[in-house]
This record gives sequence, C-alpha cells and structure tokens, in this order.
Amino acid sequence: MLEKGWNPKLPIDTLKKDLVDIHPTASRFQLLLDKVRHHANQSMNDAFEYAKQKWDKSHKTPEFKVGDLILVSTLNFNNIKGTKKLKDSFAGPFIIKALHGTNAVQVELSGELENKHPAFPVSLVKHYTSSDKELFPLRNKIPLDVPPLDQSEDNKVLKVLKERRLRGKNEREYLVRYKIPQHEDECIVESKIPDAQRFLRRFRHERRPISQ
Repeated sequence: MLEKGWNPKLPIDTLKKDLVDIHPTASRFQLLLDKVRHHANQSMNDAFEYAKQKWDKSHKTPEFKVGDLILVSTLNFNNIKGTKKLKDSFAGPFIIKALHGTNAVQVELSGELENKHPAFPVSLVKHYTSSDKELFPLRNKIPLDVPPLDQSEDNKVLKVLKERRLRGKNEREYLVRYKIPQHEDECIVESKIPDAQRFLRRFRHERRPISQ
C-alpha cells in the first residue's frame, strides 16, 4: 500500500479461510504483511497527531471585533510606492468595519491602498499595538491617517442590481446591494436610494449592449 498507493490483492486473499492445505510459507507471509500494514498505519496516525499538537501549541487564531485597529500585510501589494525591498511588511493601522466569520475581516482602507479590495484573511492581518511612552520616551509618533468608523455605513448603497415596474403603479423598484456585507440585497424605490441618479446611470450604462 505504501509503495503503490493501493491495497494489492494477493493470492492468499482469494483463498477460503477454512482450507487446511494452505502452504505454511504463504500463511506466514500473510501475517507479516498484516503486521507491516498495521505498523505503517499506526506510524502515520502518530505522525499526524504529533504534527497537529505541535501546530496547535505554536499557532493561536487571533480574535478580532468591529472597531479594532489592525495592520495589514503588504506581501501581495505590488502598487506601493518605493523600492520593494525597503517597503514595510505591514501597512496601517486600519479600522475593522465588518467580520466575515472567523476567517476574514473587512477594513476601512485609506491612502494609497484605498483602491484595494478591503477584505483580508486573518492570516494577513495582526493587531495594532501603540508605542509605550514610558519604555520609549524619545520615539516620535508618526501621524497616522486613520479614518473614523462610519456609523452610517449600514445604509450606504454599493450598486443597483436589477429593476422592475410595480404592478398598477407608474413607479419602478430597484434591487440594491449595500456596502456592509451583513445586509442582504433589498428592493426599494428610487426615492429611498441616496444619490439615486448616480447609481442608476451606472446601472443603465452596464446594461447597455456593447456595439460590435
């Protein structure tokens, strides 16, 4: 099994167990294979368990909540100004504005990163710790551009998805998607969409067929 990746079917496997004329050498070989297979399975299980315990001991899943200040890894950022070798390993701090379960966070990006996708896996972020003035009295605090957490984000529309005419009324209803991912898509009339004309122009432009 270890060499070929599958369990070979040996001639002794096809023989009936109650036969009395099985050659002793074949019987001993079958016992040897069973012991080797059992030992190999036990060794692999022990190795998996040891690796799991070692990983769990040295890796703890960080806990984040909305409003926390975090640093974002620049490992996958290619548009940061300056030499790649001299760029900071982490950028920020940024404010967490939403959580995507326990595996990803959505942050409020600013500066040269504001056009990046705001969602990051927790493996690429870490908590921001401010400098201790008592331990480092001569360390100058660099002014950081940290935008405040916008409490009105709940009602901000991201885009218009569909439209339909209300039955019996000369009015249309639009399916909109909000910026906060926890809010489900909702059908509302034009008067309830902030800056409706801008979103509707973009929606109709995207629906327009491309001329050949």
